[in-house]
Formats: sequence, structure tokens, C-alpha cells
Amino acid sequence: MKTHLNPTNIAIEGMSCGGCVQNVAKALQSVPGVTIEDVAIGSARIEAADPEALKGAIEAVEKAGYKAKVGPVMPAATHTSGGGCCGG
Repeated sequence: MKTHLNPTNIAIEGMSCGGCVQNVAKALQSVPGVTIEDVAIGSARIEAADPEALKGAIEAVEKAGYKAKVGPVMPAATHTSGGGCCGG
């Protein structure tokens, strides 16, 4: 029986291309208890099995070189210095 998971939006700063989207998707796929609904420039929509899975998702995105937080989509033009695959 599948547990009901709550969809969560993650705002991601530093994404600027399709390569960034792939990097974030790969990072999220590595987190146990996380199911990806959608990843686009500036955001990801996931389902997390529990608060620890959500925390792990944020940490995985940040380890991949982006800033992440639960919240609305970040504008595509927002970059961080040295973040993501394109160097911000």
C-alpha cells in the first residue's frame, strides 16, 4: 500500500539551463523517500515521504551547487556566484 505523500515546491536558485535541470533531477533521485513530479529552471516539485526526506532533498540540491528552500519558483535569471553547472 502506497503512503500518501504531500507535494512540495522547492525554489532553486542558480539554475540557468537544461544541464542544471538534469543535475538537480539527478540529485533528487538519489534521496530515499523522494519522488520527483517535475523539475524546471528555478524549481522542483517533489513528494517527500517524511520531513527527513524533504530535508535530504534540500541538502542534495545544495550539495549539487544550488541554493534551495521550500517555496515558490525562483526566476530563471536569478544566479548565485559559482553555483550550478554554469558557474552562476
